[in-house]
Amino acid sequence: QVQLVESGGGSVQAGGSLRLSCAVSGATVSRYCLGWFRLAPGKEREGVVYIDSAGTTRYADPVKGRFTISRDNAKNTLYLQMNSLNPEDTATYYCAARWIGRNCYTPRTRPDEYNYWGQGTQVTVSS
Repeated sequence: QVQLVESGGGSVQAGGSLRLSCAVSGATVSRYCLGWFRLAPGKEREGVVYIDSAGTTRYADPVKGRFTISRDNAKNTLYLQMNSLNPEDTATYYCAARWIGRNCYTPRTRPDEYNYWGQGTQVTVSS
């Protein structure tokens, strides 16, 4: 059973930083497509950043240059370093994993391509 557990959310002021973690069990993170998504009140779920087995990443335009995704294969954990946060980044952040029976060769950007999700962690940025 694949399980994803996010942590690291919290409340920060604009310009601050947070580091989210996603601990994965029941899966080898280096073989999965992985991604971070977010959901803000009144908005649709939005993709933030994605990574494939080779470490190739894709970032959504609103977070380019501010957010960094990384993966620790030894700890089976995915991270999201968020810098220069602004109030528009306020949302519940979810990590997601996609497994199709082989390594992930291309970062996947659509939520419906992922079959495992964490419970989410809240990030609140005040101005």
